[in-house]
Amino acid sequence: MSAIISFSSDSDFSNSLEDLIEKSGYKNRSRFMRDAVLHFSEFKQRGDISQMADDEILEGHLVIYYQHGIESKLVDIRHSNELDIATYNHSCLKHSHSCVDFMQAIGSAADFRKVMAQLNDTPSVDKVTFISAPMREEGCC
Repeated sequence: MSAIISFSSDSDFSNSLEDLIEKSGYKNRSRFMRDAVLHFSEFKQRGDISQMADDEILEGHLVIYYQHGIESKLVDIRHSNELDIATYNHSCLKHSHSCVDFMQAIGSAADFRKVMAQLNDTPSVDKVTFISAPMREEGCC
């Protein structure tokens, strides 16, 4: 069952809201607002990974963009005890001439930061990001 939630805003924000929704790829204003609120709330509650407590347990995806030559380092990370890697995927991005690997993992914030620092200090690594899974009290899994 859905409920209607309304809020007031200044006219500048109100006038630019439709552009924000469209530029973000949403076709539904309610879903955009729901996702924006959930993202902002989680960020305010948990913070950025760089500011989280060392022992905070996280689950999500490491996304690593790189050029060939670091595959052995990625294998070492997947087989280390620092993060529990549940799944791993490799793709070649032909348009941008890059490789991208996704590691779905669980571990402490400190361990994620350590692995990200190791990767960022590796030649041929272009970008490393972490996408945290939303935290829910209950759900499908």
